[in-house]
Amino acid sequence: MSADGGGVPTLRLDKFLWFARLARTRSAAARLCIEGRIAIAGVPVSKPHQAVHVGDWITMEQGRWRRRLRVMTLGERRTGAAEARQLYFEPEPPQPIPVEPWISLLEEEASA
Repeated sequence: MSADGGGVPTLRLDKFLWFARLARTRSAAARLCIEGRIAIAGVPVSKPHQAVHVGDWITMEQGRWRRRLRVMTLGERRTGAAEARQLYFEPEPPQPIPVEPWISLLEEEASA
């Protein structure tokens, strides 16, 4: 954890996702960022080293689900699942990402 010059504590986004058990590995968390599946305050993130602050809203896509969560505290290390859930607040359950109609047609063809 470091300060961003203004004395406000920050943490790298990939570390936060890993500490909060939102990604299995730190490299998986970095991949989510690089693929553009993460946004902080509605702004897409493309770098895993993006700074996260307490109070930030993170939107992330995991598979076919979109999650929106608020950073409540920054972790110092990876802990158990119960402690990891204390790092963020998720006001609503994950929402399904709408599938483009042509994608569902492709999936139907593949399963036939």
